[in-house]
Amino acid sequence: MLVWYSRSMRLKDIIDRIKLPFRKEKELFSALYAILGFYPRNIEYYKQALMHKSIRKRNDKGKPLNNERLEFLGDAILDAAVGYIVYRHYEGKREGFLTNTRSKLVSRDTLGKLANEMGLGQLLVSSGHSTSHNSYVEGNAFEALVGAIYLDRGYDACLEFFEKRVLGKYINLDKVAFKEVNFKSKLLEWSQKNRVRMEFQMLKQLKDDNGSPIFSFQVMLEGVEGEKGKGYSKKEAQQMASRETLQRLKREPQFIDAIFNAKTERTKMEEEPAMAVPDTEQNQDFMIEQEHQAESDIQESPKDSKMLESLDDEFDLSDISHKEKSREDIIAEAEAAAFAEE
Repeated sequence: MLVWYSRSMRLKDIIDRIKLPFRKEKELFSALYAILGFYPRNIEYYKQALMHKSIRKRNDKGKPLNNERLEFLGDAILDAAVGYIVYRHYEGKREGFLTNTRSKLVSRDTLGKLANEMGLGQLLVSSGHSTSHNSYVEGNAFEALVGAIYLDRGYDACLEFFEKRVLGKYINLDKVAFKEVNFKSKLLEWSQKNRVRMEFQMLKQLKDDNGSPIFSFQVMLEGVEGEKGKGYSKKEAQQMASRETLQRLKREPQFIDAIFNAKTERTKMEEEPAMAVPDTEQNQDFMIEQEHQAESDIQESPKDSKMLESLDDEFDLSDISHKEKSREDIIAEAEAAAFAEE
């Protein structure tokens, strides 16, 4: 009797030990199912995808254990999957349009917004640093999640995940594809507000395999080299160059310093530059509004999500002052110059 009792207790202990990790992971499995639409086969991939580098955790071999490697993999898979979806959806559209649409879909801001809407940010594990409303961290986690899906179930599962769990439910593809911003006009406006000399320098003109012309331009600000852009028209190439230059102005203070140092050398006069640069982050009006409730209660809204910011707000230049011209005059001149060359 005593032997039977002892064996029963040992069996109960074993069962409890098996159940313990299952209880801990049950919520994670359920949360991932709500996001993915399927249960993970190998949960370890997804655990790593949700592990921020601030954890500073290492594996048995002493190597860092975080989501950076999965982020690298997911970025490549996402580019391929979204590229294929856009290519198939917009038959006959040129490479420039397809590239621009894919870029908007896989931008850090779009992926961060997706991660937040899906509840992925709430599953992130970090060393006490808040990751809420951090599009950079959440966008990285989204890419890492795609990397985990690829390792767990393969490329087709990644493609299906983006098509069925993202497009239509969270993103309006046509709305993001045809949303345009006149980056050249915005850059001209900024330059005129700050009295900075700006010009577009044509680098080369080639032809593709079909004989269509391809133009390449570079932005020059006070003689300082800005970013380059290419396209099937001068306007398209200048738009791309303007967009990249605006982004560089936002993220590189040294670039702005070089421009105003060159301006000072030119004018030999000291003046206080207006440093505000138009925001280049993509607006999220193509995101479809989600009601945060139980999975069984979720119903897709027939309406598009309301805009978080209008494009005018996104490139708000109201804090830039200019003593000699009114805002209306400057905008009118910028618009006229932007559309002067086709």
